[in-house]
Amino acid sequence: MGAALPRNGRVGANLTEGPILRTLLMFAIPIVLTNLVQQLYSLVDVIVIGQFVGNVGTVGVNTGGEVADLVTPVAMSFSTAGQIYIAQLAGSRDDQRIKETVGTLLSFMMIISAVLGLGTIALAEPILHLLNCPLEAMGQARSYMIITAMGFPCIFGYNAVVGILRGMGESKRPLYFILVAAVINIVLDVLLVAVFRLEAAGTAIATAFSQLGSFAAAGVFLWKKRDKFDFELKLSYFKMRRNVLLVIIRLGIPQMARSLLVRCGMLWVNASANAYGIVVSATNSVGNKLQKFLEVFIQGVDTASAAMVGQNLGARKTERAGKVTLNTLATTLVCATGVSILCVLIPEQIFAIFTDDPEVIQLGAVFLQIMIVHFYASATVGAFQAMVTGCGFVSLGFAIGVLDGLVCKIGLSLLFVYVFHMGYLGLFWGVACSRILPGILCAAYFFSGKWKTRKLLTEE
Repeated sequence: MGAALPRNGRVGANLTEGPILRTLLMFAIPIVLTNLVQQLYSLVDVIVIGQFVGNVGTVGVNTGGEVADLVTPVAMSFSTAGQIYIAQLAGSRDDQRIKETVGTLLSFMMIISAVLGLGTIALAEPILHLLNCPLEAMGQARSYMIITAMGFPCIFGYNAVVGILRGMGESKRPLYFILVAAVINIVLDVLLVAVFRLEAAGTAIATAFSQLGSFAAAGVFLWKKRDKFDFELKLSYFKMRRNVLLVIIRLGIPQMARSLLVRCGMLWVNASANAYGIVVSATNSVGNKLQKFLEVFIQGVDTASAAMVGQNLGARKTERAGKVTLNTLATTLVCATGVSILCVLIPEQIFAIFTDDPEVIQLGAVFLQIMIVHFYASATVGAFQAMVTGCGFVSLGFAIGVLDGLVCKIGLSLLFVYVFHMGYLGLFWGVACSRILPGILCAAYFFSGKWKTRKLLTEE
């Protein structure tokens, strides 16, 4: 038996039936590929602007993109909230509430995006001064920030649709949507920056249109499959139901806080690494990109697992939900082992892809070998956290974010640097060990079995 067939002609797969590991992997692979495409095409902006505009353009794009980097996790957090709720509703086959959730989520996301977009445009100048943007890059950064802010509704709209689809067991379509965005972004980047010399503004336009492309593709899919969602282009469809909205907000805010706390923790680590000079700073910068890239598979499996757990809990298949978590753990540990082998055997070659500085490559090899601890910790915490997410235990999810982003990441870094006098290596070890305690906490919750008796979102 393969992955379960769609239910009664509805969009998405029935994740409550079929072989667990095969169903999990078939659902996870498109999510992994989607994440990979997002990571790869986001690098195009940096490469093109660096090649054709130089350091001023690069600084302008990086600084001007700081708000977008903060806004995207907000969109993803409420998207995840929608995914969790819809997964449980799909498991319990509550089609009416799925319809109400789709309309409410789309409206809510559009309102948030409009507020954030208008606020960013109005406050672009003060924000850039607050970020200490160099004067010579101020014009580039302002253009980039304002133009990308106009694309916030597309970012939120795309993420809303992705959350809806994944909650219903559909992971292939978001991959198609992001491929549309990637093609638009690459073509327009080269055309507007390399040919028309629009500098950072050209990159911003390419980014905004790529986001519009992915959102438009998602909107077309919703319209074509409107009979599966009972989707209608009527104001009544987009009415925000108070009970649904409260669930989305209650799930989304802790997710958002967790993401922002982790980001704040990494900002502190990055700032501390910069104080040790250009070699350590460059190693940390490249290493962070590699770490994210190497963990894409783990994150994709965890996202798939959360939706699968949600559907099974909604369908009252508690034992199967537990087996999903254990299969997720086995899969992520295999992935962590594969990545760790690469970091032991060819760390210099991996780092050399991004830099030709021999000192950075040498220190980078040490960085990757230290991060082996992080890969295994992430594999463990991610698998058990998928259960925490899938069952809707948001307060525990928030506590994990506080531990990961602030207490452990910053606390352990300070311990290694100043108590054990490990210098910049202490920063690397602090990040590497930051997920061990959250992993223990998540595992303890899973093996306690309390998730089996937890009140579901569908019962509220």
